[in-house]
Amino acid sequence: MKLSKKSEYGLRALLELTGAHGKSSLQRQDIAARQHIPFEFLEQILLALKRAGLLSSRRGIKGGYRLIKPPKDITLGQVIRILDGPLAPIGCVSKTAYQKCSDCPYADQARCPVQQVMGTVRDAIAGILDNYSLADFAAGHRKH
Repeated sequence: MKLSKKSEYGLRALLELTGAHGKSSLQRQDIAARQHIPFEFLEQILLALKRAGLLSSRRGIKGGYRLIKPPKDITLGQVIRILDGPLAPIGCVSKTAYQKCSDCPYADQARCPVQQVMGTVRDAIAGILDNYSLADFAAGHRKH
């Protein structure tokens, strides 16, 4: 799994919003400047996170973006799925966007060696990212 720039920038923007949680809203230009994120790209990311129900926004001088949920209730897995889609390395092991392999000789068999290994990879990735909250991330906690 390779993390896209969209998810990387999204996580960095969420670090800023986690630091401001319960205190104030943050304006896009401030997040972009502090995290060195291209402004137009950040707008797209923030809108996707807003549509997914993680952020709210308000216009005006005292406006900006803020987290709707507490940082402890938002996982990195949730954020990455919103911005990049499934965590699974191949479609036939995805739990959220399953796709049957059309060209695989094992597709109609009970056991597929590729699917078995990639399922383990998916479980490992999801096991970490789905148990790592924004609060953990912002605090620099390591999960084992």
